[in-house]
Amino acid sequence: MRGWHVLLWRGLLLALAISLGISPAHAQTRLNVVASFSILGDFVKNVGGDRVAVTTLVGPDGDVHVYTPTPSDVRKIADAKLLVINGFGLEGWLPRLLQAAGNRASIVTATSGITPLKAGSDADPHAWQSVANAERYIANIRDALISADPPDADHFRQNAVAYLAKLEALDAEVRQAVGKIPENRRRVISTHDAFGYFAARYGIQFIAPVGVSTEAEPSARDVAKIIAQVKAERIPAVFLERIGDPRLMQRISVETGARVGGTLYSDALTDEKGDSPTYIDMVRHNIRTLTSALAN
Repeated sequence: MRGWHVLLWRGLLLALAISLGISPAHAQTRLNVVASFSILGDFVKNVGGDRVAVTTLVGPDGDVHVYTPTPSDVRKIADAKLLVINGFGLEGWLPRLLQAAGNRASIVTATSGITPLKAGSDADPHAWQSVANAERYIANIRDALISADPPDADHFRQNAVAYLAKLEALDAEVRQAVGKIPENRRRVISTHDAFGYFAARYGIQFIAPVGVSTEAEPSARDVAKIIAQVKAERIPAVFLERIGDPRLMQRISVETGARVGGTLYSDALTDEKGDSPTYIDMVRHNIRTLTSALAN
């Protein structure tokens, strides 16, 4: 009798899967994808939908620049079908992790096709700060998911189309918001040099005493130059970053009279309870913070 119930239950599951357009092979399995940090994880979730199981190595509020992999990360990559990374030197800790994991997952570099900005001799890795670049990320992730899971190709394409439409609207929203800031006030100080692509796309100048990595430490001379520049050019505001040390910005604010305009998100999202749990939330938070401090 028990065997009859099992067969009936399996039959009902199969009928449900067929009615939902899910092949039996995909009814109970999802593509196992690992993303190097939270912003990429959000991109993968938007394209993959319910056909992917997404794990991030550097989670919400984590600093990808100085991350130290754990033994559990080795297991995550060893079990993954696809690994999504940013590239441009962001994940300097990744090669040793791949070696330890056996490097069996397919790897997609989300910045493929994007021309990097230069920070000295290095590439600036923060390409996602331009929403137009984020659209390229999505296209690369879509193609990688299709390659890894061809039966779900239409699902990935449809999700990508819907999300790309949201990004196009977001790009227009940012442009409109920046247009309300007087041109002579479109200059700010930020903790580290993470907004070069945002500046190039939207026309706000960011000056940072720290380089493109949070590992860098500004010299006393660098800080003195920044303070002198803020005073000479009457730069209206300095901005903290969620993952940065606030003391440097507070010192510059005190010594120059520039107001602390708020906190910007550069390299990580927040958890679900925070104000920037998704990429779109992050961009909207940043532009609201900037315009609130600079528009008047």
